[in-house]
Amino acid sequence: MMKHFFAVAPKLNIYYNLCFKCETMIAYLSGKLLEKQANTVIVETNGVGYEVSIPLSTFYEIGEVGSDIQLRIYTHVREDALQLFGFKSEREKQLYLKLVSVQGIGAKSGITMLSGMSADEIIVAIRTDNLARLTSIPGVGRKTAERLVIELRDKLNDLSSTSTQQELSAAAGGASLPVDAIYEDALSALTNLGYQRNAAEKALKQAVQDGTELSVQKLLRKSLQLLAKG
Repeated sequence: MMKHFFAVAPKLNIYYNLCFKCETMIAYLSGKLLEKQANTVIVETNGVGYEVSIPLSTFYEIGEVGSDIQLRIYTHVREDALQLFGFKSEREKQLYLKLVSVQGIGAKSGITMLSGMSADEIIVAIRTDNLARLTSIPGVGRKTAERLVIELRDKLNDLSSTSTQQELSAAAGGASLPVDAIYEDALSALTNLGYQRNAAEKALKQAVQDGTELSVQKLLRKSLQLLAKG
């Protein structure tokens, strides 16, 4: 047993060092664009070709094969593979990192989201609780969309652009939801997150009695706090 361990240990150590260096060092690639497809590119840097997965939003912004290219990189490390994900801008990369921090959004799912909608559209959809817009993205179900809204709605301010703020202002100027609709949307979100309907209704009623602002986001946050306390 020990003999087998010492035979394998050097390989494990080499793999660990490789993963560590890639994860901490590959944050940016600059070189020549060797190949270009809708979801991947190959970037040559100092004689080495790096295959990088990209969203369509980045694909539309990069040049033609043979041109220079610069990408912000996220290195995804798994036990059986190292994957590079590239973005044209740091803002796009930071949004991607926030998306994949949410349960249900994997490394590839985050790329799919940025391919299905622009960064501005994703931010507006999350900050305005637009579940219908989010679930229109392939692979994003209602429960995942609700998690995106609950977990990220207040964490995207630093990524909002001028056009994002204009869309948010336009959305805020529209008619507000009736109280019944707000309550039903919040109840639906809680039950889709796995809570029993009776427990969800009790938490929502308590949240309203406590004077919580009548918005889906505020009611959800307060109800989740109450449910967590048991």
